Amino acid sequence: MNPAHSERTPPRLHGRRLYFAVAAISLGTMLTIIDGAIATVALPTIARDLHVDNSSAVLVVTVYQLVLVMALLPFSALGDRIGLKRLYQGGQIVFTIATVLCFFAHSLGFLLVVRALQATGAAASLSVMAAMIRRVYPAKHLGRGLGLNNVMGSVSGALAPTAGGLILAVAPWPWVFATAAPFAVLSILLGRWALPDVAPRPGRYNLAGAMLNMATFGLVIAGLEALVHGNSPVVSGAIVAIGLIFGVILVMHERREEFPILPVDLLSRPVLALSVSGAFIAFFASQMLTLSLPFRLQHGFGFAPSEVGAMLAPWPLTTMVIAPLAGSLSDRYPAGLLGGIGMVIATAALLLLAFLPAHPTYFDIGWRMSLCGAGFGLFLSPNARLIVGSAPRDRAASAGGLVSTTRLVGQTTGATGIAAMLALGVGATPFPALFAAGLTILACLFSVSRLQPSLRNPTARETSVAQPGSHGDVGAA
Repeated sequence: MNPAHSERTPPRLHGRRLYFAVAAISLGTMLTIIDGAIATVALPTIARDLHVDNSSAVLVVTVYQLVLVMALLPFSALGDRIGLKRLYQGGQIVFTIATVLCFFAHSLGFLLVVRALQATGAAASLSVMAAMIRRVYPAKHLGRGLGLNNVMGSVSGALAPTAGGLILAVAPWPWVFATAAPFAVLSILLGRWALPDVAPRPGRYNLAGAMLNMATFGLVIAGLEALVHGNSPVVSGAIVAIGLIFGVILVMHERREEFPILPVDLLSRPVLALSVSGAFIAFFASQMLTLSLPFRLQHGFGFAPSEVGAMLAPWPLTTMVIAPLAGSLSDRYPAGLLGGIGMVIATAALLLLAFLPAHPTYFDIGWRMSLCGAGFGLFLSPNARLIVGSAPRDRAASAGGLVSTTRLVGQTTGATGIAAMLALGVGATPFPALFAAGLTILACLFSVSRLQPSLRNPTARETSVAQPGSHGDVGAA
């Protein structure tokens, strides 16, 4: 065995330490999801208390998402240099400190700085989370571990808005942000003992690649956001164009790096490129539907906001059941097959949502949303397992950062797309559901194409892990 490899590979966890490590990872997932989702319900209150308009208050959410997208991949590479556990827990400490600072925010500017600091801490933890899962779980149960992580994310995302509303009913808005802090503290305490230490990989940090990555994602997303919010099309287009130029320079730079920030070496593998593309499309489609449906249900069918919240709940509730099942299945069956089935189900559900009855009931909408949750859950868990499990062990952090970045970019792009549709007057119509159905058909094609023998059986040079059922870390295509 390569001595350097053995130094970076801690022994597998067993017994009580394994359970505590799983708990630490699960709590870390919950804090990042809750903090990203719970702020939405507090925006009107924040706008009133800080004496700013509603559109300015939305920056509290936008800044958080933007910093996450910009920082994930640079942090995933930093984790390899300073140690996965150190970065994971260091990010949680930064997040907790920033949460305390929320109580001292008496202006929007200061609150935005604090939110950027929160996002920085969350990005540090999220960037290496998948790599930590790969270290914690036995290889044959990697899919199960990723499925459980998806469940924790779904539960947190489903409960966050309700929890935020309850907190605002009895406490000032800073307590909304403080909700995630106990999860961070408990994760730090459990993880300090239970999480495995992985020796840092020697070598220089790719600072130029990190800066180019941040400039690319930051400018492109900021330009698109500015465009859909009515700013000058010329200026917004110029910002996007400059971001794309930085993107070209980034790719050219990273192709010369041994350990690139943007993992172009992983994306050069067709099976991983198809998996990442399919994930982006799926997150784009799901975000587009979930953001457009409340407008349609309220404006088109006259439902109250409280009724709309109940109608959206079956999606994450179903995902809670399907995600771990799909993760376990992905330890035995090809992700291409499971993902293809999932996207067929999702497409059917989206078409059913597009053609709702003239006077739909809660049941009419609820079972369709549940079907959506089943379809997307069956696709996303095996897809994430394939990306993380097929990457070389010393590139697990980069693969995990790629999974998280793909999710955030897909969701942000979906939100931008819905904003544009609303501006064009079609956002509250069946059009978003039909558009999302077209995207899921494309994701289905990407998924099943991974079943090709040439992709499922790469050359020995490209294969870094064993096939499912062995003692390696693999995922089937």
